[in-house]
Amino acid sequence: MAKFYLIRHGRPDYSYVEEHGFIGHGNDLAPLQKEYIYEVQNTAKDERLKSAEIILSSPYTRAMQTASIISKETGLDIIVEPDLMEWQPDLTYKYRGKDELKEYYIDFLNNNGVYPEGEKRNWETIENVRKRVMKVINKYKKKYDTIIVVAHGVVFRSICDCGKIEPAEIFETNF
Repeated sequence: MAKFYLIRHGRPDYSYVEEHGFIGHGNDLAPLQKEYIYEVQNTAKDERLKSAEIILSSPYTRAMQTASIISKETGLDIIVEPDLMEWQPDLTYKYRGKDELKEYYIDFLNNNGVYPEGEKRNWETIENVRKRVMKVINKYKKKYDTIIVVAHGVVFRSICDCGKIEPAEIFETNF
């Protein structure tokens, strides 16, 4: 069994993606809010992280930027794992920003991440998120004893009972 430090990325700044009118995955280019980077820097200094051997990161800018700050502090390598990406609100990848995303997310929550019987939605089910994330977890728990994972709230809630993890917060668990 390996120890995992699940760290939610820092607070994103969507102003750049909104100014450029990005849609779908373009929204995932949002960097961290400069005025809150100190939260990630403080997290990176957490004593528990000194025992880690590797950092796994979602491919999204906000997660990779968070992972790079932690890597700088800990000296650990980062492996970007595409299957640690955030829950997909629209599998057509054409959603147009926060308002549409919010509608999909509310529908996702109202249905507990499961399509209503006999219906299909554009969003990714919680079971699909769990399967792809556990594939990554299972791959690395065989190689390392202590692992940092930088990703997203829904990703973490799909694999453990961690509740709402705040930006730059650490949740410790074993797999």
